[in-house]
Amino acid sequence: MKPARRLEPIIQSNRVRTNFLVRRCLMRKSRAIWMFAFLLVTLDQRMLAVNAQVNPSADVIVVDANASSHPFPHFWEKMFGSGRAVLSLRDSYQRDLREVKQITDFEYVRFHAIFHDEVGLYDEDGQGNPIYNFTYVDQIYDGLLANGVKPFVELSFMPQKLAANNTLHSFWYKPNVSPPKDWDRWDALIATFAKHMIDRYGVDEVASWYFEVWNEPNLDFWAGDPKQATYWDLYDHTARAIKSVNPRLRIGGPATAQAAWVDAFIKHCADNNVPVDFASTHVYANDLSRDVFGTNEDIPRDKMVSRAVSKVHDQIEASSMPKLPLIWSEFNASYKNEPEVTDSIYMGPWLADMIRQCDGLVNMMSYWTFSDVFEEQGVVKTPFYGGYGLIAAYGIPKPAYNAFKLLHKLGDQRIALDSDSALLTRRGDGTWVLAVWNYAPPEQAGLPRTLTLRFQNTKPQLATLSRLDSEHGDFHSAYEKMGSPRYPTQTQIQELRRVTELPDPQIVKLQNDELNVTLPAHGLALIEVK
Repeated sequence: MKPARRLEPIIQSNRVRTNFLVRRCLMRKSRAIWMFAFLLVTLDQRMLAVNAQVNPSADVIVVDANASSHPFPHFWEKMFGSGRAVLSLRDSYQRDLREVKQITDFEYVRFHAIFHDEVGLYDEDGQGNPIYNFTYVDQIYDGLLANGVKPFVELSFMPQKLAANNTLHSFWYKPNVSPPKDWDRWDALIATFAKHMIDRYGVDEVASWYFEVWNEPNLDFWAGDPKQATYWDLYDHTARAIKSVNPRLRIGGPATAQAAWVDAFIKHCADNNVPVDFASTHVYANDLSRDVFGTNEDIPRDKMVSRAVSKVHDQIEASSMPKLPLIWSEFNASYKNEPEVTDSIYMGPWLADMIRQCDGLVNMMSYWTFSDVFEEQGVVKTPFYGGYGLIAAYGIPKPAYNAFKLLHKLGDQRIALDSDSALLTRRGDGTWVLAVWNYAPPEQAGLPRTLTLRFQNTKPQLATLSRLDSEHGDFHSAYEKMGSPRYPTQTQIQELRRVTELPDPQIVKLQNDELNVTLPAHGLALIEVK
């Protein structure tokens, strides 16, 4: 007999006795009697909580082999963001890129500041004539392509000698966010850049890239005044310069934060006959509703991204360009450094549920970022500080890395399922792949949850079960036992890498066409059935 079963009669008996005593106490006026009644109720509630934790109730999910299905492209893992352009020359960056490529096979990487002076692309001679130097630019893109990843080219920021003002962003590497001092020279920079890419890599290759104009011009990354009107100028000049080199090159924007401007951007392009091949924008799960929707709603972290994606998807459908591709070029569960979010097992259920909700609404999404080789706030001071990356400093994978690794195994057909805690898919070889999770907000401990998977119109016998939770694929316990070192030794690094490896899947047998899976709070599991 399980301990939970032993508790049940005790709890039921206590509840009856408690209700009787509370009713008697409430008939009295004594303060002491009232306090006694309060303690009885509190004790009863704690016993209920204990019972819920040791004996979680089962939720039934019906897996019907004859249910309807639709294509399920892996839109969430086609692209990743990263630290600024020049960081891609580092060995640690390239190692992390190869690791994430191995578990996701992602196709594109996006980063800021290809035009930053540290890359050395643009200069001027004594007479003010432009000088171009593609040495580092070539090394950057050569490195990406050698690792099987294409550039998603964010055209930013302004070279110092081309800037109208010395307006430096607060990022540690101080990008200049000024408009250009001379639009003709900006046009020439863009055209020269695009032509060099074609000369080096060939038009067929470069036509498979994307070119995006700037980054988050509605925030402090753009110093034009007024912001929107001057960004339209920037976009128009850039798009026309790109297309003047070759009309096959793909250009888009507005690359805004907080899902802003897309409807106005499409209208501007349509009204002024400006080329546009895709719309792009960003949102983070802790953005505020007033910034994204202009409301005072309290939108929870697990709903914000899908709500924002749905908003922009609907704007595009209602526009004069209803088939315009939507590329979400930044997203994550937080735009802050929150270790309890982006470094934690919370990311498994959060990511899985975000995928469930955004399916069919977006062409491609770019998780920000694949690696903590990243310096917007300066040099990393400790391995686990709530960085955006899947891989922490010293090449240590986080739970988010393992979440992507598991969810990569989902099939390319999604099967209808009546559940907000599961995704059912089918691979080309006929394997059923089911992701299930136990979501709770990061600030809550949560409770375990048991799911009963009931299979219909199929007779599976065995399944494989892979888990991501605090005991599977998480570094926290081992790191804390080490004393949470700020600078782990090589031995400690190897141990942390070892404990973050997901164990081999567990083989489980189905009973009466059912499978019971108990998930701890913030747990994610992947089940494969043939």
